[in-house]
Amino acid sequence: MKVFESLYKLVSTAQATSPSPFNPLSLLPGLFTLTPLTTIAQRTAQRGISPLDPLVLVPGLHLQPTANDLHKGEYPACAALTSGYVFRVENPATVYFLQRVGRTGCMTDLKVSAQASPSHFLPTRDEALASLGYYAAVGCSVFAAQRVYALDDIWGLFFISNLILIRLINFVVLHRRSQPGWFGAPESGVQGDLFIILSQDRWVRIRGPVDDLKALTSGTWLSEPTTLDTFFGAVAKLLVYANVAVAGHATDAGVYTIVSMLLVNGGLLALDNLRIRRLNMYGRTMEAVGEPKRYFRRRDLAEQLIKESGRDDWAVAMGLIVNDKASTEKNEGVRVTM
Repeated sequence: MKVFESLYKLVSTAQATSPSPFNPLSLLPGLFTLTPLTTIAQRTAQRGISPLDPLVLVPGLHLQPTANDLHKGEYPACAALTSGYVFRVENPATVYFLQRVGRTGCMTDLKVSAQASPSHFLPTRDEALASLGYYAAVGCSVFAAQRVYALDDIWGLFFISNLILIRLINFVVLHRRSQPGWFGAPESGVQGDLFIILSQDRWVRIRGPVDDLKALTSGTWLSEPTTLDTFFGAVAKLLVYANVAVAGHATDAGVYTIVSMLLVNGGLLALDNLRIRRLNMYGRTMEAVGEPKRYFRRRDLAEQLIKESGRDDWAVAMGLIVNDKASTEKNEGVRVTM
């Protein structure tokens, strides 16, 4: 007991003589940063990366590399209505977008086309309007950094600088991993028509040039990280946790400024994510056409698509109709069972 009493007196004396006693509020910036929100990851999966990303500081920014995992491991079955081939959608970012736009018991029509302006620096007018919250978050981060600097809060400014560095590292790593990969053999000038069955009875139909369809459904958006990518990713994660200690030395005004910035930016980016109805990837755009159409039976949907496509081999391979009721007019087509 005497040992504990001596330890208690030592701690009490240290706190009493300390010029800057511990302030519980100083933990808020670090804790808010570590909040496991996927706002940044969702934005990355649907819009890709941008050179402005390092200036968008929101809670959960360290989870940006998990954008490839938002689809929760689902690789839905997909049928080419023009050829009868059945395969899976392998691109995780595309699957996540389809999960967002799909509705249970409904078929959602999508179209794929080339982007009018594939450059990150020159977004189209519609993209700029849909990203107002994103640009507002950039301005909010710059204002917060200027405010902390005006307060002469060196530790608060160091905290914000660390967040920017973390975002910059993740931007470089994701840029290296998001280079175009394998899309299959080119089929210029050919139009495609895909039917996809997602979990929870969500059905999606995508139409557009075959080359564009392949670019958005085949391969993967983010390649496996190299040893160098893994190293810098680990450095970024360590910096996030080290920042918690840095915030402990910031002034109260600096803490309030940083916390306000994180909350406002998080809300702005979350609102932007809710408004996104378009997927941008590899210079292509995928967006919904009209409203989802409801069906009372899956068989009704299958019969309609069979009538429109003029073949039913894909429906048999996907299990939408039984084999003894399928026609034999397209037996020469290749069937791939899942």
